[in-house]
Amino acid sequence: MESNIEKIEHYMQMLGEMGLQFGVQFLLAIVTYFVGNFIIKRVLKLVELALEKKKVEITLHRFLLSILGTLLKAVQIIVFASMLGIQTASFIAILGAAGLAIGLALQGSLANFAGGVLILLFRPFKNGDAIKAQGYVGSVEEIQIFNTILKTFDNQRIIIPNGLLSNGCVTNINVNGTRRVDMVFGIGYNDDIAKAKALLRSIIEADERVLKDQAVDIWVGEHGESSVNLFVRPWANAEDYWGIYFDMMEKVKIEFDKANISIPFPQRDVHIHQSTNT
Repeated sequence: MESNIEKIEHYMQMLGEMGLQFGVQFLLAIVTYFVGNFIIKRVLKLVELALEKKKVEITLHRFLLSILGTLLKAVQIIVFASMLGIQTASFIAILGAAGLAIGLALQGSLANFAGGVLILLFRPFKNGDAIKAQGYVGSVEEIQIFNTILKTFDNQRIIIPNGLLSNGCVTNINVNGTRRVDMVFGIGYNDDIAKAKALLRSIIEADERVLKDQAVDIWVGEHGESSVNLFVRPWANAEDYWGIYFDMMEKVKIEFDKANISIPFPQRDVHIHQSTNT
């Protein structure tokens, strides 16, 4: 009878020690959890301030904070579980294998995601910029995490994966604010070059959209098959580029006609020889 009592007392003592030990672990885990919450909030706040200081795009700003918050929470839960004595090695291995499988299944999407992060981070272009990329020309309407949306000048909507944009050539047309308007006008070989150049210069200088602080170049660029080609290079604000270009095409034709300066076009003489049968 006494031996049974001693056994019960021994088991009770063991349970008490285990309960005390687990209780201490549990309390430490709880304290660590709440301290972890405080640290995570502080870290996220510091990162947010840094992103705001760097003026990171708001879409990337929110996404990076979300990803960082999720990763820190995952680490916090793993630490909490390990402090309670729960084996986390197999859990981490399962998460790693699942991550690898998902990564292989979503290679294209991940490439587009990485491209979107790079575009939003380094900002080779921004909303409203006119760009030329992947055979398309248009204004950037929206930069998303996976795709960039262009609005072409004839009002088409083009969706380009960010993976292609981040790994391909992109021309930012109006990033510098000003552009050189390159034009070529042909005159006949019998026409007066000096007169044509003076007339071109007067037409350009009369256009208020042409920048006056930039030199206007007018050269004899080449001797073509049927014309002497004059290269004309005025400068303008990026938004005035096409207006100047198309107006010049019309004005030069009208003024050349008034000044009797010809604009040659390819011609071919066809000679017909009639043979007589004898």
